[in-house]
Amino acid sequence: MQTQDTHNEDAQPSDAATDSALVGTDLEIGYPTLEEPVVTVDRVDVPEGEVTALVGPNGSGKSTLVKALARQHRPDAGEIRLNDRNIESFGQKELARELGHLSQENTAPDSVSVEDLVYHGRYPYRGFFESVDDADERAVERAIDLAGIDHLREKSVGNLSGGQKQLVFIAMVLAQETDVLLLDEPTTFLDLHHQLRVMETVRRLNEERDVTIAIVLHDIAQAARFADNLIALDDGSVYDWGPPTNVVTEELLEDVFDVDAAVRYTPDPEIVPKRSL
Repeated sequence: MQTQDTHNEDAQPSDAATDSALVGTDLEIGYPTLEEPVVTVDRVDVPEGEVTALVGPNGSGKSTLVKALARQHRPDAGEIRLNDRNIESFGQKELARELGHLSQENTAPDSVSVEDLVYHGRYPYRGFFESVDDADERAVERAIDLAGIDHLREKSVGNLSGGQKQLVFIAMVLAQETDVLLLDEPTTFLDLHHQLRVMETVRRLNEERDVTIAIVLHDIAQAARFADNLIALDDGSVYDWGPPTNVVTEELLEDVFDVDAAVRYTPDPEIVPKRSL
């Protein structure tokens, strides 16, 4: 992955990055109320068949970048390509069959049941008047099982806790059965058990179904443990990228997160914060 202001100037794209499922080039992404772009990068790659985690402090541009990659927010400049095709050329349902996106802003009527909401993830495969078929039922059952929400299927969404709702929305996106999946902080509101359940599901989707995944995470140790690649964002640009063992360093924590910490791999990452800077 090539970037505009990469901290690791000697880094070169991995072989996987040259065969990326999703690529953004010469991107400037902003908002009408701001004079300057929120994100500016020369190139960002989501390598095909791998898990890529985006990490960085609040306000670093992670969610803005993911929204642009999901065609939920149009860049002011640059191009995004999905499977070597300009993402703007896809029809809405066509794109939803190729790319799934879980945003931070998810809403649903309080009265809808969990099962019915998960079935909504099958909309790209059905016409307006078409009923569900066997393929839809299998996909929904698989998504409910992966998200671990079978005990909630009959409940109304309005009666769920914040963490339970998050798992239901994850199941809805899984029901799309796309080859590329973008997840923006899917572990928000979840306790540690369910955080690990989500991350284990991410790895399972990748390893068993070859789903390409980009995921925004706040927990750097989780990102380093579960992802093949890390993209560290700082103030709208890419500070560093590459395998977790190369990216997650004491220097990164100091420069980007303003934290004095010790980092070691045993082989899983261990990050011991000492003090804020």
